[in-house]
Amino acid sequence: MVSDVELGRLDGRTFATLRAILAVFGLSVEVAVRGMGAEGDRVLDARHARLLGACLAWLESLGWKTEPEVTYSERGERGSVDILAWHAPSRTLLVVEIKTELVSVEETLRKHGEKMRLGAAIARPLGWSPSVVARLLVLPEDRTQRRRVLANERVMANAYPARAHAVKSWCREPVGAISGLLFLSDSAASGRMVERARQQRVRPSRLTQPRAR
Repeated sequence: MVSDVELGRLDGRTFATLRAILAVFGLSVEVAVRGMGAEGDRVLDARHARLLGACLAWLESLGWKTEPEVTYSERGERGSVDILAWHAPSRTLLVVEIKTELVSVEETLRKHGEKMRLGAAIARPLGWSPSVVARLLVLPEDRTQRRRVLANERVMANAYPARAHAVKSWCREPVGAISGLLFLSDSAASGRMVERARQQRVRPSRLTQPRAR
């Protein structure tokens, strides 16, 4: 049965069976029903932009320099960082991941870890040379996302031990590295920040840009 699950042979398997198998590893399974097509994508994108705009406004109010949607191609790994934030006095780089929905905990941790590991290289084209690289996962302030974090609390607490007060205190005066999770309301986003979040893109340097075929 375990072998069938590992190979993706799920026909005839109940959710109770899947939950029992995953529970051994401290994991859980969630089902997401989607069917709104392009309209659904637009709704999610608008919410992502609002949350990203709110985070930009908050960090900049604390004196951080920010760059949204920074793309990268490093050592065969590609993607984009929702926000790179730079605190010049402490030479601290903060790699911010914005999630409107916490669907896959494993994927979130894996990709955020990759971005943090490559953070110094990703920031180099911006002229930033960090001595400390930290990370922050930002989720919308709603009950659904809090329930999902709570359902995976053992894994999430290990990956993101700093929460709420500790995160805010550190962002005001960063000392050392941090790995934190913050629930943030998107109502604080100004129109300017939301528009910036939607439109601005920072491309990798020529040294890291993949060749066009």
